[in-house]
Order: sequence, then structure tokens, then C-alpha cells
Amino acid sequence: MTIEKHDLHHEFPEYKDEIHHLKMNDAHFARLFKEYHECDHEVHRIETGAENTSDAYLESLKKQRLHLKDQLFSIIKKSQTVA
Repeated sequence: MTIEKHDLHHEFPEYKDEIHHLKMNDAHFARLFKEYHECDHEVHRIETGAENTSDAYLESLKKQRLHLKDQLFSIIKKSQTVA
């Protein structure tokens, strides 16, 4: 089974430049991006077997990652309409 990466650049390759711009210029976006990256990294470690945990904990991490991704995408889309 292949474990797919879910980092933001893989999720939204078409917004690569916008993501970089927001990370550099928007503190809120940068904080959410860092949280997303840390959460995604933990999920990836669990899914690859580097860490063991309960299924419920993994599921809660995945929900948190999805919530963060939704927030980040919303900020990206808003910045597109402002620009």
C-alpha cells in the first residue's frame, strides 16, 4: 500500500506561489500552515508504521488535518479575489 503525501503543495499545486506569498506575509496563514504540516507529518508517521496509536486517535488527527486544510484553502481563495 502506498501512503500518499498530503502536504499543501501536493494538495494544491496550482496555488504554489500564493501559498508561499501567504506564508511570508500573513502570520495567521503561516501559523495554520505550520499546524497543518505538523499534523500531516504525525499522520504520515502513524500510517507508515513509525508510530503506533489507536485508530480513534489517528481518525481525530485526520479530521484536524482536514479542518486545517479547509481553513487554509479558504484563505488562499480569499486572497485570490482580493489580488
